[in-house]
Amino acid sequence: MLTGRRVALRARHEEDIPLLRTGLYDDAVTGSRAAARPWTPMPPDAKDPRLHVDGLDVMNVSFSVVDVESDALVGTATLWGIDAHHRGGHVGLGILPSARGKGYGTDVVAVLCHYGFVVRGLRRLQIETLADNTAMLRAAERNGFTREGVLRSSAWVLGEFLDEVVLGLLAPEWQARQRATA
Repeated sequence: MLTGRRVALRARHEEDIPLLRTGLYDDAVTGSRAAARPWTPMPPDAKDPRLHVDGLDVMNVSFSVVDVESDALVGTATLWGIDAHHRGGHVGLGILPSARGKGYGTDVVAVLCHYGFVVRGLRRLQIETLADNTAMLRAAERNGFTREGVLRSSAWVLGEFLDEVVLGLLAPEWQARQRATA
């Protein structure tokens, strides 16, 4: 388990899956904004690859996110697309609707940075998010990520093309921030 100020990232438990599926993927709007593919409904007994974790995929590491005080499930976190040669990876997260607006996202990004830079020894982390996802942009920038560009009209979401923002953080930048706040 990895622990931040407000959240802990732990292995996915089977009992997490129904709540995560319902909160993050069952409705077309939330599901479409969270995935880079068209939304499709999933039967309750389906092994949804976004939620079922076998622990064998070294390029994609998924966690369940829990509140450190209550141990309540609040979302998912993923370090995905890990490239061992170039030592980079991508940060992703999903916060359940009932837990949004409480600062969990910022702490999740911080803990994923620790995991990526310290545990995995990566050199660069990247976030891609829809340009109107102000919560994710704020969480990334509070953790030192720099906006590196905008991919204009690159995401097809619910009948329209939306811009995506690319943000990056390098290990030396993250380490300097850690020393400054210690």
